[in-house]
Amino acid sequence: MRKGYIQVYTGNGKGKTTAAVGLAVRAAGAGLRVLFAQFIKKRRCSEHKALERFSDLITVRQYGTGFIRGRRPSRAARSLSEKGLEDAREEVVSGQYDIVILDEINVAINRGLIDLEDVISMLDSKPPNVELVLTGRYAHSRIIRKADLVTEMKKVKHYMDKGVKARIGIEK
Repeated sequence: MRKGYIQVYTGNGKGKTTAAVGLAVRAAGAGLRVLFAQFIKKRRCSEHKALERFSDLITVRQYGTGFIRGRRPSRAARSLSEKGLEDAREEVVSGQYDIVILDEINVAINRGLIDLEDVISMLDSKPPNVELVLTGRYAHSRIIRKADLVTEMKKVKHYMDKGVKARIGIEK
């Protein structure tokens, strides 16, 4: 790649991680190396099985203790998130990856698991050839201003509101 940009997928609609997974698969198809770092998430889902098929080009790492929903983040959750950001910062400048996807990092910032200033610093130090993708609800306005592409997923209607649970292969 000649020039890497900063992309943000945010909003309260479904599809942010799915879009990032699609980008990772497309990149692997082009021979690009991808780091897919997941913040907050802990469980293994179908997306992990799919990405493993491209393990020569896509590396997946998880830095989370699970979704927080309405409770204060634990010390362990903070520690894992901080480790994830430290690893990501090192990998962004390592030259090992063409694309670094930081899945749910916007939520990690919003919930106080990692410091916004540390993320902004990483964005500022990004080498020109590395593509960075930040996903998750609640993208901070400063991250949106730094980004070259911002997509907001907007929920118009969702069957989960009618009690439909997450389905294997669709939501998990």
